[in-house]
Amino acid sequence: MKQLMLGNAAVARGLYEAGCSVASSYPGTPSTEITEEAVKFPEIYCEWAPNEKVAMETAFGACLAGKRAFCGMKHVGLNVAADPLYTMSYTGVNAGLVIGVADDAGMHSSQNEQDSRHHAIAAKVPMLEPADSAEALAFTKLAYELSEQFDTPVLLKMCTRVSHSQSLVETGERVEKQLPYEKNIAKYVMMPGMAKRRHPIVEERTKQLTAWAETAPVNRVEMGGTALGIITASTSYQYVKEVFGGSVSVLKLGMTNPLPVQLIRDFAAKVDKLAVVEELDPIIEDHCRALGLEVVGKDVLPMIDEFSQNLIAEKLGGQVHAGRTLDTEIPNRPPVMCAGCPHRGMFYTLSKNKCTVLGDIGCYTLGAVAPLAAMEMTLCMGASVSAIHGFNKALGADSAHRTVAVIGDSTFMHSGMTGLANIAYNQSNSTVIILDNSITGMTGHQQNPTTGYNIKGDPAGKIDLEKLCHAMGFNRVRVVDPYDLKACDQAVKEELAADEPSVIISRRPCALLKQVKHKPPLAVDPAKCVGCKNCMKIGCPAISMRDGKARVDFTQCVGCGVCEQLCGAKAFYSTAKEA
Repeated sequence: MKQLMLGNAAVARGLYEAGCSVASSYPGTPSTEITEEAVKFPEIYCEWAPNEKVAMETAFGACLAGKRAFCGMKHVGLNVAADPLYTMSYTGVNAGLVIGVADDAGMHSSQNEQDSRHHAIAAKVPMLEPADSAEALAFTKLAYELSEQFDTPVLLKMCTRVSHSQSLVETGERVEKQLPYEKNIAKYVMMPGMAKRRHPIVEERTKQLTAWAETAPVNRVEMGGTALGIITASTSYQYVKEVFGGSVSVLKLGMTNPLPVQLIRDFAAKVDKLAVVEELDPIIEDHCRALGLEVVGKDVLPMIDEFSQNLIAEKLGGQVHAGRTLDTEIPNRPPVMCAGCPHRGMFYTLSKNKCTVLGDIGCYTLGAVAPLAAMEMTLCMGASVSAIHGFNKALGADSAHRTVAVIGDSTFMHSGMTGLANIAYNQSNSTVIILDNSITGMTGHQQNPTTGYNIKGDPAGKIDLEKLCHAMGFNRVRVVDPYDLKACDQAVKEELAADEPSVIISRRPCALLKQVKHKPPLAVDPAKCVGCKNCMKIGCPAISMRDGKARVDFTQCVGCGVCEQLCGAKAFYSTAKEA
């Protein structure tokens, strides 16, 4: 049956058809929907792991047991999972193991723009790169075949455009796969003496995979005009075809590690001029240059951001389309925390107290933007907790009494606990604020180990943050409601004043959760409003100024009451009184 399917959904369908039995992932845009779609198939056990390293090790355990397995993550998540990945290259697999990684060229929802092909090269594992949803499904199934044929984990590299676009897919039936587990110490116990004997196997496997890539159907030549030949892959292939059609010849690579040699040389010999079109780093281009080929690439095409049809046309001589313009300019809409966001009250408190705030990865990172501007560092998952320890060790007591770290509940479980252990063990006088909104918010409301529910929404193990922090050695652990500005202010002042490490848990569920019951929206009495704009200091999108008076958009307001606490004129009132 043929149907339109999201790229990520097509990968999930490929997992189902390939007989995948276990999928363990950590949510990260643009990869999240793969596992969210996979969980719809009862034949696949799916879970959200605390982090990507755990997810990959879980998937490895499942494949070791003889069941085909999968783990999914975004590009920066692969950094976290690199530890097991590089050694799994040595051990190989039992049943097939596929690792889905989604890159984010253009940084639509990421802190960097790294190219995951480097991990495939460094780990010496094969990588397949689909260019549409049909290939996403087909390459997922092929990845399992390659994994078992060549005894290796296989990386399936998606990107934002392929993950989140739809194209036509033809679905098939599921084929179950079960291999026996056999004890093999020499293969799976990577102590130095045994790992030394596995490395030559990895190098030989790379040679065999390179030979396979020479004639593999995923690497195909589409001959057209011979004045220009383009080597490309992934979404760049779609742009090339849209710009040039059959007027140029194309070598479309579906396997981007290892890259073929003779296939590229033969293609280059058929065209007058050779170009490589690839987003981000010049990996294919450098490979071509190493083969002694003259090639146009990053000398004209950028190494940053997403490509587009017009960019490729402009740089390689195609027709640039002007497109249509609007009669009126659309104003910018910078991202802001939602109306009623529980983080807003805490960030207002930190800003008011002129705290130095070391931040982390999550929707609360928006606390760095105006008008709150209450965050001064964001690096990677868990870094806020580790960094405040180093920051305070470097600067001493003065720093400790004005600096805090903020981290979300899911990010804390991901990689904040080890940083907190370091604070407890090495005793810096640091204050850590866990912004507990009872969900993994930034990636679309996935459960995590603190919520008490699993990926299907069924009851699951629930970690008690207060008890966990006490068990890690913290005497001072307190919980506040971020809607209560007075309580937040008192907690921040008291914990910063203390001469020992402390944890504040700012707890209030995300305002967008379906189970959260909101109060009636607030309104402003224009007769009482003095136009002081104190209510604007929290940056709530439901509040605006009109004709010198504050105004509340009742379609956005959730009645949190934070703005009401800032109004000295008592101009805010609940619309429940009007009902």
